[in-house]
Amino acid sequence: MDRTAYRRRFLKFLATSPLLAFGAPAWRDGGAAASDVESGVPKRVLIASHFGYMATGVDDDATLRANREGFSRFQIRPRRLVDVSRVDTSTQLFGVTWRTPIILAPVGSQKAFHPEGEIAVARAAGARNHLQILSTAATASVEDVAAARGGPIWYQLYPTDSWRVTQALMRRAEAAGCPVVVLTVDLPAGRNTETQARFAKEDTRQCSSCHLPGWSGFLRRKPMFDGLDVTGVSLLSPALTWEFVRRVKESTKMRLVVKGIETREDAALCVSHGVDGIVVSNHGGRAEESGRATIECLPEVVDAVQGKVPVLVDGGFRRGSDIFKALALGAKAICIGRPYTWGLAAFGQAGVEKVLDLLTREFELMMKHVGATSLAKVNRSFIVDSRTQ
Repeated sequence: MDRTAYRRRFLKFLATSPLLAFGAPAWRDGGAAASDVESGVPKRVLIASHFGYMATGVDDDATLRANREGFSRFQIRPRRLVDVSRVDTSTQLFGVTWRTPIILAPVGSQKAFHPEGEIAVARAAGARNHLQILSTAATASVEDVAAARGGPIWYQLYPTDSWRVTQALMRRAEAAGCPVVVLTVDLPAGRNTETQARFAKEDTRQCSSCHLPGWSGFLRRKPMFDGLDVTGVSLLSPALTWEFVRRVKESTKMRLVVKGIETREDAALCVSHGVDGIVVSNHGGRAEESGRATIECLPEVVDAVQGKVPVLVDGGFRRGSDIFKALALGAKAICIGRPYTWGLAAFGQAGVEKVLDLLTREFELMMKHVGATSLAKVNRSFIVDSRTQ
C-alpha cells in the first residue's frame, strides 16, 4: 500500500476517534467500534469501558475540551523570504539530542488498547527516535520496555502513600537505566471521571477477573509492583508536599522532573527546590476541572523559571501547528498521550509510528511556512495572543 493510501485510511480511522474530536463512538457487541476500515488495514475493536478510560476527562469534561480549544487563543505570525530548504527540528534535553520535540507521554494500562501495549509503543519510539516516558501503571516492566525501545526511557512516578514502595519503584527505574524520573503531583486525592463511568455501563462483560477490587488489586496487576507488598497501598497521596519533592531529589541519581504544574507560583517553587525540569500538565483534562488549557498555563510557567530548567507541556496536541505554538511560547518539548494511544489501538506499532510521522511532518512543514530553520530561532515573536490584542 502506498503512503498516500495508508494515510487516507489511517485518517479515516482518526476521523471517528477522539484524536481529532471528542464524540460518542458507535457501539456493537458491548464495545466501541474503534476502526471499521477497508481490508488490508488492521481492525481494532475497543470495548466501551476501555474506550471511556482514555477518551474522557473529569466532571463535565470542560478541561478536556479546553486543552484542545486553548490553541485557538494563539495565532502564528509567519515570516517570509527565508531560506527553508533545510530545517532542523531537533531538541536537547539534559544533554541528549532528540530528532524532534515530540515525546510519548506516560499512559497507563496500554494493553487495554493493544495486546503488545507499551512494548509496541517502545518499538515505535525506537524506530522513530522519540523519547518515551513509561507510566507507573504500565502493563509492561521498565526493563522490557527499555529493551524494546533500544535505549533509555524516562520513568513516570506516582508517589503512592508508601515511601517504602515509592523508593522501590525509583530504585528499579534507576537500575534499569532511566536517566530521569517524572514525579506526577496532580492527583493527590483522586478524580471524578463521570463520563468514563457512563461508558463503562455499556460494557456487559464480567470484568472481575481482570479488575480486582481496591488499590491492592489494581497494583498487583502492574509489573512494576511485582515482588512488593502492596497491601493497603494507594497510588494517591493526599499528604503530598514539597518535602516529598526534596526527599525524592535526595534519594536518587536520576534527574527529577515534576509533572502537573500549572501556575507561576508552583513553577518558582520547583526551581527553589532543585527540580531539574517541569511538565505543564493537567493530566490530559483528567485531574481537576479547572477549565483552563495547559497551553494557556505555559507562558506564566516559562516566565517564572526564567530559563533555569526546561519546561515541557502536554494536553490537546493534535497538529504540527499546535507543537509550534507551544515551542514559540517557551516549551522545550511537548508530550502526546491520546494521539499515539489511538494509533496503538488501531494498528499497534505501525499506528504509533504513523502518528509520529504525521505530527513530525506537519511540524516540519509549519517551521518552513513561518521561516524558522531551527528550534533555537522559535520564540514569542511568532505568536499573537488574541486576548491581548
